[in-house]
Amino acid sequence: MHPVNDAGLATAVANGETTITATTDAVSDNAVLSVTQVVSVSASGYHTCAVTADGNAHCWGLNDYGQLGDGTTTNRSGPVLVSGGWSFTTVSAGGHHSCGVTSGGSLYCWDSNDNGQLGDGSTTERHTPVQVSGGLSFATVGTGLALTCGVTGAGSAYCWGWNTNGKLGDGTTANRSSPAVVSGGLTFASVDGGLFHTCGVTTEGGAYCWGNNSSGELGDGTTTERHAPVLVVW
Repeated sequence: MHPVNDAGLATAVANGETTITATTDAVSDNAVLSVTQVVSVSASGYHTCAVTADGNAHCWGLNDYGQLGDGTTTNRSGPVLVSGGWSFTTVSAGGHHSCGVTSGGSLYCWDSNDNGQLGDGSTTERHTPVQVSGGLSFATVGTGLALTCGVTGAGSAYCWGWNTNGKLGDGTTANRSSPAVVSGGLTFASVDGGLFHTCGVTTEGGAYCWGNNSSGELGDGTTTERHAPVLVVW
């Protein structure tokens, strides 16, 4: 923390705490300033999650299904630490669940699990992080409405959870409680889910989407529902 300037402004340069003492007319008082650097943030409809520079995940907002991951269902108006002591690189806040990738490539999810969106092979609600099954190593994660998708370090995309309209991209409309590979053999950099459809960007810069297409949201020039990725037509 830099010293306070003549205008009374303190500029943060790193995480930590500092005590500032102000004196006027022989009267002094102290103030403690705390700085937390955020490296990743994700917002959903009613809750938000972030990763700080030390790898801790924090969430706040609506917690009716345990989506904040602190072991409770108590709403929070400020950040609370996600339980488990994991070191995260990124988090994603979904409709009623949250997921994060650790520095070792493990993927953990928590909250509502009625459609298997936590990926642990069950439909059991979890108020603290549970590891996604399958032994895969992930680089990124994206969430949607009761859906989670992860991309491995090799660029393979997997999705699980609610598969209405084929939004998991595995060629079916069957719900999955563990990762199912996205069809087509594409190499993705990232994938993210919406309400009833999902889209991803390949390592070559192509945009692909799948799922509901009643309003043309897949971008392929049609309104035809797709259960596997189709290229966005520019």
